[in-house]
Amino acid sequence: MTGPSRDRPEISISSLVDGQRISPFLVKIILLGFAAQIGDGYDLTAAAYAAPGIVRAWHLKREILAPVFSASLFGMLFGAPLFGYVGDRFGRRIAIVVSAALCGIFTLSSAGANTIWALALLRFLTGIGLGGLTANTIALMAEYAPSRARATLITLMFMGITFGGMVPAVVTVVAPGSGWRTLFLVGGVMPIIAALLNLLYMPESLKFLAVRAAARGKIVALARAMRPDAQIADDTNFIFPVDASGRFRPSQLFEGKLRWITPLVWMLFVTNLMANFFLSSWMPTVFRESGLSASQAAVTTSMYYVGGVLGGLTISRFLDRAGLGVVGVFMLMACPAVAILGLPGYSPLMLKFVVFLVGLTVLGNQLGLNAVAGLSYPTKIRANGAGWALGVGRFGAILGPLIGGQLLGMHLPLRYLFLAPVVPLSVGAVAAFILRPLASDRFGGRRMASD
Repeated sequence: MTGPSRDRPEISISSLVDGQRISPFLVKIILLGFAAQIGDGYDLTAAAYAAPGIVRAWHLKREILAPVFSASLFGMLFGAPLFGYVGDRFGRRIAIVVSAALCGIFTLSSAGANTIWALALLRFLTGIGLGGLTANTIALMAEYAPSRARATLITLMFMGITFGGMVPAVVTVVAPGSGWRTLFLVGGVMPIIAALLNLLYMPESLKFLAVRAAARGKIVALARAMRPDAQIADDTNFIFPVDASGRFRPSQLFEGKLRWITPLVWMLFVTNLMANFFLSSWMPTVFRESGLSASQAAVTTSMYYVGGVLGGLTISRFLDRAGLGVVGVFMLMACPAVAILGLPGYSPLMLKFVVFLVGLTVLGNQLGLNAVAGLSYPTKIRANGAGWALGVGRFGAILGPLIGGQLLGMHLPLRYLFLAPVVPLSVGAVAAFILRPLASDRFGGRRMASD
């Protein structure tokens, strides 16, 4: 970014981004982020689908697998802020590529594990890459998407997680006798392919380049690709009204109104991720032990991700139009949906429908929260802000599978087991309703931030 000049045309980068149409350039960014998130979603659920096979092959009690489920989430606790820093310091694109590559390498290695602790360690290392993927794809998409549809486009990109979460079910149904190691082999290949695609085709954030005073030619080329309708001269002065001086400090997450917004955003992530990973980690095993075949359990669990797709699309439109109140509404709706999941006597079709409703409200809300994390902070700390929210939220994600393991070890009836996630969801709903007026004050209205 250069200083002002009377002799050169000036363009605000924010207005340049907000004035664009949904062009092939923007679609390319969405698809590349979507590809990265497919591997992310797959790897987050691969262990849950592999669990029944591991239990049989290694002659383990099911609750012993709780550390394996939580290991990748524990890794994300470190990966999100670490690669948030990398993204803010060195660029979103390189952080996405490295994160995806690490995720693929360690998932492939998981296929060769022969002990529960070796598998847990490899899942932890995989989680470091997973944490970096989420924080930086959020930040990059938030900086290229026009403000009128920002939450929607971020959520569309994050549909990759839900589609990735369904792929292990497809592998289980198509190759039921292939063994649990096949799940990790497939899961390792996908993020490596995504890393190569992003390395070749993903552009760096235009706002990031401008804030970091990158080469003018690169900024001009990206601006022209994004806005072929605009006349952008070689000597255009790009204006971005943010002070980018200095390195990131965690205290920046608590400056001004953010001192209230940041803790509440963190609370939303902790509570919703706790419920999300409690459910996604244990549903395949619980359904399998309830009498469903491996294919039936896989298909039934996949309805959680189908519901998440519809829920994510719905909540994103409300976020763009009405602000944060919809997050609390979804959390309230999730409470009865989760509570009835453990009731006995469902037909296979009815059970699929209930799982769909749970995915609609819990996983759909998580996709919306990912957009909230990307829109709550200004560009200069956006990847760090999203990274810290996701990192702190991993405490809830880690506890979810562990609590589920403890409850399973107590041999509780299912109707009591699925009451546990209702508690964090209720707390999160209260936090969301407190956050709504604070966020409106911070952003000057009900819409999300545009810088």
